Amino acid sequence: MKTDPSLPTPPVPDESTGLLAALHAHIAAAMQQAGGWLGFDRFMELALYAPGLGYYANGSTKFGTLPQGTREKDGSVKGAGSDFVTAPEMTALFGYTVAQPVAQALQATGTFEIWEFGAGTGALAKQLLTALKAMGQRVDRYTIVDLSESLKERQRHTLHAHLDVLHWADALPAAMQGVVVGNEVLDAMPVKLLARVNGTWLERGVVLDNGAWAWADRPTDLRPPLEINGAHDYLTEIHPQAEAFVRTLGDRLERGALFLLDYGFPEAEYYHEQRHMGTVMCHRAHLADGNPLEAVGLKDITAHVNFTGVAVAAQDAGLELLGYTSQAHFLMNCGIVELMQNASLPERVAAQKLILEHEMGELFKVIGLVKGPLFDCTGFARGDRTHRL
Repeated sequence: MKTDPSLPTPPVPDESTGLLAALHAHIAAAMQQAGGWLGFDRFMELALYAPGLGYYANGSTKFGTLPQGTREKDGSVKGAGSDFVTAPEMTALFGYTVAQPVAQALQATGTFEIWEFGAGTGALAKQLLTALKAMGQRVDRYTIVDLSESLKERQRHTLHAHLDVLHWADALPAAMQGVVVGNEVLDAMPVKLLARVNGTWLERGVVLDNGAWAWADRPTDLRPPLEINGAHDYLTEIHPQAEAFVRTLGDRLERGALFLLDYGFPEAEYYHEQRHMGTVMCHRAHLADGNPLEAVGLKDITAHVNFTGVAVAAQDAGLELLGYTSQAHFLMNCGIVELMQNASLPERVAAQKLILEHEMGELFKVIGLVKGPLFDCTGFARGDRTHRL
């Protein structure tokens, strides 16, 4: 995701302005250029991805198991804290399990390359490459698509033993083959906010009010993909960027498969009349809040995924559906329970969080897509929910 090339290059923060002040000024300049109002998707894009300034583009620590560093006896803090943890950082059993359907897809499509989007610390890449090597599965190239230079450096450190097959890319080529993996990628893609207020649909955006970010609504012809029952006020999201991302992958993938893991719902659940406050959430120091207009640049901003929209976009681009299910079913189908039996107690406890219904097992879903010959993917052998999309 790139910012508007017509904007000036973001200022480099120094000791006097600071990174946050520079990001604020950059967003304010974009807002002024747009007439004083930015749709939330544009605001979210700048807050997360403005080059060198946005949350994912600056050098702060995002991924980790601890919300803050270790406090020394002299009161100083050693080591940066983190804002959230994803499944690969919780336990290597996650990647070792996902390696099973990845190997199956490589073999079924006759390809030898893996593409990972949003690779974070490189933990998942390390787990996949380690497991695939142990299985004797050929991988000629592992390409990470990431815009964050600080994360690329962290990935190089994590993956030092696999540098012979590692490559990094800032954008997709015109044509590609292989297996695409994206864990918690779609939720970080900017969304448009739609608000039904007193029966009228409006697009919710952001303005500057006395130097602070504030909400401001404008009339719009945009609508959710489903009619929302009732007359009550209602806030929700639509996902043009995530759907465009999947369509682009479908257009450029000549042969291969995709596995996308994230939290979200099918359309009927996403736009249920009782889900009236939307799904946008922020994450900082392992705490969640619902206000993306505060501490801009210091925290992650996410929204749940509409998996029906993802599936439709994929099919429009020539991809076929392998399956759709909960993360719990997917991982258990692929053998995580068997791996847990030989793991240490801490590993088993962490792995349980991936599959327990009240933890990540039910909220997180997995969708599998393919271009090329269809095959019976192990991950969807039991508990497939394609009929719910």
